[in-house]
Amino acid sequence: MSSLRLFTGVAVLAALVAARPSAQQSTPAPAPAPTPAGPSATPRPGIDQPAVTFKVEVNYVEVDAAVFDKSGKFVGTLNKDDFQVFEDGHPQEISAFTLVNIPIERADRPLYAAKTIQSDVASNAKPFEGRLYVVVLDDLHTQPFHSIAVRNAAKQFIDRYMGDNDLAAVVHSSGKGNASQEFTANKRLLDASVDKFLGQSLQSVTLARLDQYQRDQAVPVDPTNSSVSRVKDPFDQERAYRARQSLDNLKSISDWVGSIRGRRKAIVWVSEGIDYDLFDFTNNRDTTSVQEAIKDVIASATRSNVSIYAVDPRGLTTMGDESIEATGSFPDNPDYGLTHQSFMDELRTEQQSLRTLGEDTGGYAAVNMNDFTKAWDRVVSDSSNYYVLGYYPTNDRRDGRYRKIEVRVKGEGLDVRFRKGYNAPKGKPPAPARTVTEEKASPEVREAINSPVPLPGLRLKAYAAPFKGAAPNASIAVGIEASGSDLAFQPKDGKFVNDVELSVVAIDTNEKIKDGDRTLLNMGLKPDTRAKVAQDGLRMQTRLKVPPGRYQVRFAARETGSGHIGSVTYDLEVPDFAKEPLSMSGVLLAAASKQQVITAKPDEELKGVLPAAPTATREFPVGDTLAMFVEIYDNDVKTPHKVNITTKVVADDGHEVFTTTAERDTTELAGSKSGGFGHLQEVPLKGFSPGFYVLKVEAKSSVGKNPAAVSREIPFAVK
Repeated sequence: MSSLRLFTGVAVLAALVAARPSAQQSTPAPAPAPTPAGPSATPRPGIDQPAVTFKVEVNYVEVDAAVFDKSGKFVGTLNKDDFQVFEDGHPQEISAFTLVNIPIERADRPLYAAKTIQSDVASNAKPFEGRLYVVVLDDLHTQPFHSIAVRNAAKQFIDRYMGDNDLAAVVHSSGKGNASQEFTANKRLLDASVDKFLGQSLQSVTLARLDQYQRDQAVPVDPTNSSVSRVKDPFDQERAYRARQSLDNLKSISDWVGSIRGRRKAIVWVSEGIDYDLFDFTNNRDTTSVQEAIKDVIASATRSNVSIYAVDPRGLTTMGDESIEATGSFPDNPDYGLTHQSFMDELRTEQQSLRTLGEDTGGYAAVNMNDFTKAWDRVVSDSSNYYVLGYYPTNDRRDGRYRKIEVRVKGEGLDVRFRKGYNAPKGKPPAPARTVTEEKASPEVREAINSPVPLPGLRLKAYAAPFKGAAPNASIAVGIEASGSDLAFQPKDGKFVNDVELSVVAIDTNEKIKDGDRTLLNMGLKPDTRAKVAQDGLRMQTRLKVPPGRYQVRFAARETGSGHIGSVTYDLEVPDFAKEPLSMSGVLLAAASKQQVITAKPDEELKGVLPAAPTATREFPVGDTLAMFVEIYDNDVKTPHKVNITTKVVADDGHEVFTTTAERDTTELAGSKSGGFGHLQEVPLKGFSPGFYVLKVEAKSSVGKNPAAVSREIPFAVK
């Protein structure tokens, strides 16, 4: 008999909800309860201590301060009482204090693998303690022939300078949603977003004016009118519009990440700079509005504790590419305002915008350099070691005025670096931006779903595995597991009670919810069942229906016993299973060691498919037994043929410790409900030494000269 026989949990599940009213999705969310005394209320290092939070607080200011000794070494031994903060000369009470000293972590990967193998499970078990970057690719201000330079620069930063403990997002200034990437640690997805970049800048100002001059010369001139005037830019209005669009994008990003507290945020702005003259009010009618847009970016960034690092991808340039394009001679009369020097004037204008936004936000401008190593080192260094000082200013007027900040530190010979001020908000508080809504969820869970960073208050593990569904949608098998030791049950009438709210939503690249689910578990447990949940945790499963595409699946959970809230995000790519000749679903894993975990809401579609409920755990004890389920979809069925499905387990050093192959025939698909080969494979871990392993599933068709092949890899550990 298999060691993975289905665990019969009907009696336990009945005890789980005994004496408590069942809750459907429309059940009102419970109110937060005070944190109880006892072991469950004990602060957990790195979780209940001050950390990164996601909170919109209107009258709150954060300033980061880096302190160095005489030798230039960062001083990381100070406490809250060593600092004083002044705003416009008035002392402020420091209400939040955090030391940020972030190491650069590299991802665990098999010794045999050149790159990290991404886990198929998302978890917040380890609190987020990394850096936050938003890479903004300014396609509106990059010439098409410089696109490769932009891609190379951005990918150099992501691949070489971003740590495994960091989160980054990629945004294209033109607003192409399907090209951008939300916050993730997955470098492959970030690079894929960068690869979609294509510059679409307008023609150089000088070239555009020179073309206009030549067109004007082709028109007969009135002999009685000998006056000469400066040649206008024919794209002046469009150029101003693009400048405001790009700057508004930077402001929107600054406002959005400003609600992330406890971290310095860095915007890496890869751009050739704003190509609108900000000082020629006579010939550029939108100069004032573009200037105001720049001021708004600086005001938002300084208010949100965001630093902009502006990088000119052209490197050391003399505008030679543009000058080569000059198709005609320049006018001899300087009154036209067109000379060879116009190219350099244009370059200075563009680079000045980069310097202004970099330096005025506490960042840096990398211009006229072919090697970006110094720039990337500066971004990482500035984002790694500092103190975060938060306060509610005594002057809370929303007058939009500049407020000067001064940070003083006790001690001899110490140098403290900090941003010098910020612009107070102006007018009424803006409505929350860049959020998604899950109407049935509680406000706390909705806020957690919108958090760009995982919230670790309630430890969670989650997976999302795509399977073929009813066209045009795929069927996503979703599972989430909550740590039982984080659930603070309250004794009542001889039982232990607690309510847990779980919510999951799938959000597409346009930030629209495509599907979601919410469950409220009202638990009244007997003592032995409560002990079981505390030891093994709690599991919920559901199905989402979404069309092929890229998604972020966001999970959030909240329990009333202590008010703990947790969230995780899962980057999901849903293939078009009906399009490719051969494709593979996601992989589901069950384990004998995890069959005792109570599944409060089982996936009905998996009954009879796996011998136990799928698990989000990827660490298994020595001697455990795994069961893997996957579906292979073969759309090339005109000619009957075979498909070989191979399952391997590869050890850290690259040698195979388990392998087996199953041969399937396309004639089987005639009666298949799923439209594919359902493949169940048991993998015994008996004899496996503790260490790191990779489960590989490969399917290969026997049709054609170059048979179609697909594969998936699942990293796991044996403890």
